[in-house]
Amino acid sequence: MAPSMQRTTPDRPVARLVGNLLIFVIVLVALAATFFVARGFNQYREALAALPLDEMEQRIESASGFTPIQELPDLYLQAVVAVEDHRFYAHPGFDVIATGRALVNDLKAGAIVEGGSTITQQLAKNQYFTQEQTVERKVAEVFMALTMEQRFTKRELLELYVNSIYFGDGYEGIGNASVGYFGKEPGALDAGECTLLAGIPNAPSAYALSENPDLARQRQCQVLKKLVAYDYLDEADARRIGAQGAGS
Repeated sequence: MAPSMQRTTPDRPVARLVGNLLIFVIVLVALAATFFVARGFNQYREALAALPLDEMEQRIESASGFTPIQELPDLYLQAVVAVEDHRFYAHPGFDVIATGRALVNDLKAGAIVEGGSTITQQLAKNQYFTQEQTVERKVAEVFMALTMEQRFTKRELLELYVNSIYFGDGYEGIGNASVGYFGKEPGALDAGECTLLAGIPNAPSAYALSENPDLARQRQCQVLKKLVAYDYLDEADARRIGAQGAGS
């Protein structure tokens, strides 16, 4: 009988080496995460100490053109939620699903092409932080958003958000944008104007009506599709609004 062949491949040493490398990588990732979370938390604490939430609220409410949420058309508010953060009423200020999707898309593109920020995070970023894309700034933004959600109701957060975002052409806040673009108070906006304005803050320099009205209309079509997708409008109404345009 021929002697049995014994395996000489060093499986165990290789497996041990791979295991040790994996543990090393995990430890490095944990250390890096701890570092960025700590730096982000410090940024959050410093920002909140410099501008308490009550003062931030008062600053927005005292600005020219501030419009209470009860005076805003329901369709406008629905359009903002649909296009910016459709799980707004369900998440605690941070949307794990949207962030995970954005991370995957960013990795595929090799660049930051999608943010995944909630309405509350956008409010936190706009009021407290710079637009700089850093890990610690993003962490600070999340801490601030979670704190805001504890302090304000969802309607209060939405009110603060739409009254402080930029609409291009020098208009900050929905009240100023409504008067500036259409010569009317927000409560008088029609369906076309509501859906048009809801899309502009995503990229105000690109969608400003004085510069790129055609691009703004294209963005309006995206808003209408989102409204249909999330059951705020049916297809027929969306087509009608899209066909009539703003101010019709």
